[in-house]
Amino acid sequence: MTAPQTQPMTPDELEAALRKIGAERYHSLHPFHDLLHGGKCTREQVQAWALNRYCYQSAIPRKDAALMARCDDRELRKEWLHRITDHDGLEGEEGGIDRWLVLTDGLGFDRDYVISKQGALPATKFAVEAYVRFVAEKTLLEAVASSLTELFAPNLHKQRISGMLEGYDFINDKVVAYFRRRLDQAPRDAGFALEYVKTHAKTVEQQQAVLAALTFKTEVLWAQLDALYMAYVSPAMPAPGAWRPGEGIMKAIGAAA
Repeated sequence: MTAPQTQPMTPDELEAALRKIGAERYHSLHPFHDLLHGGKCTREQVQAWALNRYCYQSAIPRKDAALMARCDDRELRKEWLHRITDHDGLEGEEGGIDRWLVLTDGLGFDRDYVISKQGALPATKFAVEAYVRFVAEKTLLEAVASSLTELFAPNLHKQRISGMLEGYDFINDKVVAYFRRRLDQAPRDAGFALEYVKTHAKTVEQQQAVLAALTFKTEVLWAQLDALYMAYVSPAMPAPGAWRPGEGIMKAIGAAA
């Protein structure tokens, strides 16, 4: 059992503690990712993953807007603003949500069906909304800390790009564009958030709160993969109303263009 923290950690000690959480809890360790990146998923399992993950992708601008709405620090707002446009896009410039829809297009889904989220698993919806509420209701410091899973995302994206391109003949470079863009965006965002947390989490209570916030975020991501695994791998029991192979698919399906 770990001894209770009685003295504040140094900024470097706090960073080490945050990184330890990622090393032990990040969803890159989930068995579903082993299947996905190893080319061991069926097309239908990849489709289920992309469809459900859209719920999370589309909620990111909402959670970032919730953070900014109660932030009195103008400099923090200015820095955080690009996170919204990175995902929502700008006039004449696609964002991450657009690139995710290119992925679901390539997997044969009708866009309106994906955007409706009607086929998403209940656990996916609950986990995503729990994250949005967390950011809206917890302290600003905890809200920022919850984004620090981005520290661990680039390695996962690299595995995903290479693994999916090598493992599936229905995936090509165009449909993994989302992950390539995040190789630059995630480290930039994580670097700012990490410095913010190391600067502002000074007391034992604050440091424990940011560690708990990051742990919570890893659980949000893990819970989504648990739901996918149970619904589409084993025991393969999707909830009533959740997507089943063949639903929401465009009339003409071919290999990803």
